[in-house]
Amino acid sequence: MKFVIVGTGGTGGVLGAYLAHSGQDVTFIARGEHLRAIQEHGLRLHTEHRGDILVKPAQACTMDDYHGTPDVMLVCVKYYGLDSAIALARRVAGPDTLIIPILNVFGTGAVMQEQLPGLTVLDGCIYVFAKKGGPGLILQPQSILKVYFGFRSEQDQRLAEKARAVEQIMQVADIETHFTNAIQREAITKFSFVSPMGAAGLYFGVKSDAFQVPGEPRTFFQGLVQEVQAIGEAMGLTFTENLVTRSLRMMDGFAPGLTTSMQRDVAAGGTSEFAGLVDRVVAIGRQYHVPTPCYDKVAAFGREHHIK
Repeated sequence: MKFVIVGTGGTGGVLGAYLAHSGQDVTFIARGEHLRAIQEHGLRLHTEHRGDILVKPAQACTMDDYHGTPDVMLVCVKYYGLDSAIALARRVAGPDTLIIPILNVFGTGAVMQEQLPGLTVLDGCIYVFAKKGGPGLILQPQSILKVYFGFRSEQDQRLAEKARAVEQIMQVADIETHFTNAIQREAITKFSFVSPMGAAGLYFGVKSDAFQVPGEPRTFFQGLVQEVQAIGEAMGLTFTENLVTRSLRMMDGFAPGLTTSMQRDVAAGGTSEFAGLVDRVVAIGRQYHVPTPCYDKVAAFGREHHIK
């Protein structure tokens, strides 16, 4: 299959490197110095658990320069880059293309599908800690790598066999992958960790170790998770495990000193996923009549500090 990785940052760089290393036909969408480095020297993924992966030569180009019709489009941009990914999908995706958004923000697939009638947009989520380490370099400091994707309940599942084939291809590439009929539950379960960690980390200005000991940051983090779980339950989702218990267990297993991409983007003075990871929760809470006092505080903090 032909894969196109839309956004070769931490998420897209890891997935694309594993897939290309296993022999798949992968095109990386990137820009600037990162793109030039990939084109000239290949894409290097440095991991702590399996050494380095070097994809060389690597097929890489900008969105404007991509003209193929992919079998699978893995959308790994930040939430604020979603419009450009939608425009690319509208131009190059075909009726048999599987478009799989793998973003931090819950519900991205439905947002994309609304603007891409006639195409097939699934939902997806990923557990990974990775980031760009420089032009042409992706760092994956922890071994966690788990992908879930699937059709929403109301979708035509004509391409289900192709989706199952993608699951197998990704598993062969050493990516733990689950094609599931419960993607909304899986996506909000993942969201219930990454959104609270980013929101609380930004609000208190702390890293992962601050949430691993008793104190206000840990208590606030728990409150954020509880609000996400309440929203999920209001949507009719049934969870197999209490999300607070699960998120605390994950947090306690992390290395100290970790931050989320939203925190890093805000610290760099750039645009972040604040709208998707914080403001969107407040909006969904109002839609389902679920109080979100902790998220309200973070949203107010964002307005006060002009966080984009």
